[in-house]
Amino acid sequence: MAQSKILVIDDEEFITRALRQHLEKEDREVLTAGTGEEGLEIFKTDVPDIVILDLNMPGISGIDTLKSIRKLSSDVVVIIITAHGDIETAVSAIKLGAYDFIEKPFELDRISVLIKKAMETVHLKREVNLFREEKFDTYSFNNIVGESAAMKDVITLAKKVAESDANTILIQGESGTGKSLLARAIHYYSPRASEPFVEVTCTAIPEALIESELFGYEKGAFTDAKASKKGLFEIAGEGTVYLDEIGDVKLSTQAKLLRALEEKTFKRVGGLKDIKVNVRIIATTNKKDLEGAVKDGSFRADLYYRLKVFPIFIIPLRERKEDIIPLAMHHIKMFNKEFRKNVKSISPEAEKLLLNYPWYGNARELRNIVERICILEDTDIINPVHLPSEIIEYVDTESGDNVSIDLPGEGLSLKDVEKDLIARALKRAGGNQTKAAGLLGISRDALRYKMQKSGLL
Repeated sequence: MAQSKILVIDDEEFITRALRQHLEKEDREVLTAGTGEEGLEIFKTDVPDIVILDLNMPGISGIDTLKSIRKLSSDVVVIIITAHGDIETAVSAIKLGAYDFIEKPFELDRISVLIKKAMETVHLKREVNLFREEKFDTYSFNNIVGESAAMKDVITLAKKVAESDANTILIQGESGTGKSLLARAIHYYSPRASEPFVEVTCTAIPEALIESELFGYEKGAFTDAKASKKGLFEIAGEGTVYLDEIGDVKLSTQAKLLRALEEKTFKRVGGLKDIKVNVRIIATTNKKDLEGAVKDGSFRADLYYRLKVFPIFIIPLRERKEDIIPLAMHHIKMFNKEFRKNVKSISPEAEKLLLNYPWYGNARELRNIVERICILEDTDIINPVHLPSEIIEYVDTESGDNVSIDLPGEGLSLKDVEKDLIARALKRAGGNQTKAAGLLGISRDALRYKMQKSGLL
């Protein structure tokens, strides 16, 4: 198989012939065309890795051919051949997206070197595109599971905001509700998708450093500032800065954030020069009352209302029970693939337990439990016995399904009572002896001893 495919477009036949012979010796597939029109027709049906294009041809010019190629593909590398002394036109071609140019007459070995370097660019672009496609797939709205009306409304609103020019979005919700996933989905659904997504966990950066991390610093701004450094806002370019837990940012940094949003400029720490910025800020918080922080003075009112132009609130998982099982099945499908398992379903009994558990850790807690089951259990159906004890114990406690014993006039055998209690505990625990022992407040060894004694083992 050829190492690469090259399309040579030149009206001088001896050049196309010489390039074909030379490049085929290097195990490259070569297509040739004598005019721009012919070259474009070939390009449409057989896209090459590299185009070698002469600027001076009859009919459609090299520059117009380059413009047409760029409309068809932004990834194909174009190398320009230009007559000696026509550097100005070659420079114009570079500005239009050509990779490089070479003057006639040229040595074939020089073309080989240029093509080798160009192929490195081709491979890099492919890797970047593959990475980008994987990101689009991983963080698409398709991976945000929501059957409830509340989540459908969140997704609809998020898509509208993503496509808009809004440069501030505030996502609120408890920890684990999926704020980070929603922020990424918004970014990769937006016109900014090809730009960086820069995540900042505000609580993970020391208060004294967060300003320099966000906005950068100039040489000499502080003791260890031996060289200037770009901040995350500059690195993001025209992409998205995701500020996780915005409510924990100190007031002085809030002032700079507000200026960056309203004036689209900021200064590095220790700097005097205004730096232009055009980022979108997606801020999140799990604080129940960010407005309360405004009232007590710990959060700037002007920044709060600037962020709140497009507020999105994700309600807790326990308040949208219709999302629990679809979300669990989504994670089962994902972990089946990752761990090469074959879990197909959740039993009705296990579903009931999942639906009645409060999920204080929200979707993250559910995901972690499904992951643990897929790793540790070898089953095609998730039963109560596979669920963590805290789910079973919580549901048992809250259900009020306590054991009551009526004492008949003729009395009853303690041995029978114990046997009945053990049988009930085993049934409630789905046959899991460890969990049954926990329900009875005894050790597993003690339970097994009593089971043997009562004929249950």
